[in-house]
Amino acid sequence: MNQAPRIALLTLALGLLAGCNSMTRQAPVVERAAIPSSHPRPTPAAKVEEPKADDKGMYTVRRGDTLLRIAFDFGQSYRDIVAWNNLADPDDIKVGQTLRVEPPEKGERSANVQTAPVPMPPPAAPPRKTTPRADKQPYTEGAVASAPPSGARADTVAPTPAPAPSAPSAGIATGSIVSANDNEKLSWMWPADGRIVATFDEGRNKGIDIAGKPGQAVMAAGSGKVMYAGSGIRGYGNLVIVKHSNSLLSAYAHNRKIVVKEGDNVSKGQIIAEMGDSDADSVKLHFEIRQQGKPVDPSRFLPGR
Repeated sequence: MNQAPRIALLTLALGLLAGCNSMTRQAPVVERAAIPSSHPRPTPAAKVEEPKADDKGMYTVRRGDTLLRIAFDFGQSYRDIVAWNNLADPDDIKVGQTLRVEPPEKGERSANVQTAPVPMPPPAAPPRKTTPRADKQPYTEGAVASAPPSGARADTVAPTPAPAPSAPSAGIATGSIVSANDNEKLSWMWPADGRIVATFDEGRNKGIDIAGKPGQAVMAAGSGKVMYAGSGIRGYGNLVIVKHSNSLLSAYAHNRKIVVKEGDNVSKGQIIAEMGDSDADSVKLHFEIRQQGKPVDPSRFLPGR
């Protein structure tokens, strides 16, 4: 075969092969990042900022706030917040509005904390004279005051003076006014029997959850005054809040029925509600203890079990 045609065919084949390689090298490259994903990675939820008051005890209303929720978050009675801010309509608060959430004067007792102080026992009557009088005394105011009642014998024995009051027992008496310094004297008990299904986790669970049966007794964990009883705070269902001192309160949520009313004085162990599943996915008691309005771990206060 003639060499010229063979050389021509070989040159053509090499040219075609080089063209293919060139096309392969110039093929566009698609970046992986440019390919849209059908399952985008979820973005983490933003952490909810806890409400805080400024150094003057004022708070600025945020979107979604209600007066009841603000009072709960700051450990105050909503009635006090209404009074401190001269609110004509408690339901009419606006985003950006500034509210006082602490007493106007430092050291002033909050009117909602408890009822009047426990009355002191009356002083014992002074002993009456037990020895017979000798002669008649001239008329004087002193002589009249010391004379026995009409018809009484001169040698009547005086009544036994009332015994001195005993020392108060441990804990705070129901209805008494207490201060923050008395917190360590408060006596606590578990508010319900049952299995703990959720523990305290700051930022996720502001208390503990106790599983139970519908209608099971929910008891006051300590003596105090009912500060709120109703269903006006979203996420808590039928809720009871008990104020124990100027800085401590307890909350009992998701009840089926509330058996106390606002303003009632309750004692430790008194039944205040029936367990239920209002605003919850199961029958349970959600129990919180708040100190200065901030949720704290109830295990710090409750006895071991």
